Amino acid sequence: MRSWKEIYGGYAQRAEDVLVTQFQAEQYDEMVLLRDIEFFSTCEHHMLPFHRKAYIAYLPNNKIVGLSKLARLTDMYARRLQVQERLTYQIATELQRVLKPKGVAVMIEATHQCMCSRGVRKRGSKMVTSCLLGAFKENLASRTEFLALVKA
Repeated sequence: MRSWKEIYGGYAQRAEDVLVTQFQAEQYDEMVLLRDIEFFSTCEHHMLPFHRKAYIAYLPNNKIVGLSKLARLTDMYARRLQVQERLTYQIATELQRVLKPKGVAVMIEATHQCMCSRGVRKRGSKMVTSCLLGAFKENLASRTEFLALVKA
């Protein structure tokens, strides 16, 4: 039972609680990016794991949040039965809602056991999803900078 509480513990958390510690950053308005956030989740369709890395960026609007909070936000949503598309969207929209930055960009790259161990059995495949909000969606330069830093 303890393992289930850990694996699916994201249902007991809220984004407001995870992102509670915020700091004033009036002078900083450049991109904040946390790369290579390792995560593990469970596919709600096949009840098999998917995992790999998430990348989260935001453009501060007078406030920043501790970097560990971005990893905790990722874990909160990953520790639920999920599909990767929803996981990407939830991380982005909740960060936007709670922190209210000028923009948010989230990219997730994952390997799905349902693709590796059954069906087509393509072990080397990776699924990539993204969600761009605010300045990252509206401004080509911001979007390009995010994508370049993710690939670096």
